[in-house]
Amino acid sequence: MAAKITPVDVQHKEFKKAIQGYAREEVDQFLDEIIEQLEADIEERTRLEAQIAELQEKVSHFKAMEDSLRSTLVLAQRTADELKASAHKEVDLIKQRAKLEMEDELKALRQQIAEAKAELQRVTDKTVAVKHDLRAFLNRQLALIDDWQPSASNNVLT
Repeated sequence: MAAKITPVDVQHKEFKKAIQGYAREEVDQFLDEIIEQLEADIEERTRLEAQIAELQEKVSHFKAMEDSLRSTLVLAQRTADELKASAHKEVDLIKQRAKLEMEDELKALRQQIAEAKAELQRVTDKTVAVKHDLRAFLNRQLALIDDWQPSASNNVLT
């Protein structure tokens, strides 16, 4: 690869003199134009390289931001999934608690119903017994009334 030619190289370039050579002023003027163009090209290249470096720095910054955002999104998704799972577990626990409470209440109500039925049976049995005793008492009283004969001493009507 050929060495780079700088504006200084062009400025200090010496040419041999020949009899039928080129017009020196034209060559010098052309070389001055080349030097100006090379200097402008070098300045433009330096500016573009600086711009490229700045843009690469921005790209690196944006890539770092993207990685950070991606990590944040992954963390947020994981947190959301954990919250969702936790909420489902809590709902399941609440349902289980409610079911157990309902079963306890049903058991208590069944117990109350059984006790009320037993009390009803006792009252019914007592009522039957009282009716039976009353009927027996009334039957004895009727028998006494039927067997009762008025006696002479009981007939005192004066």
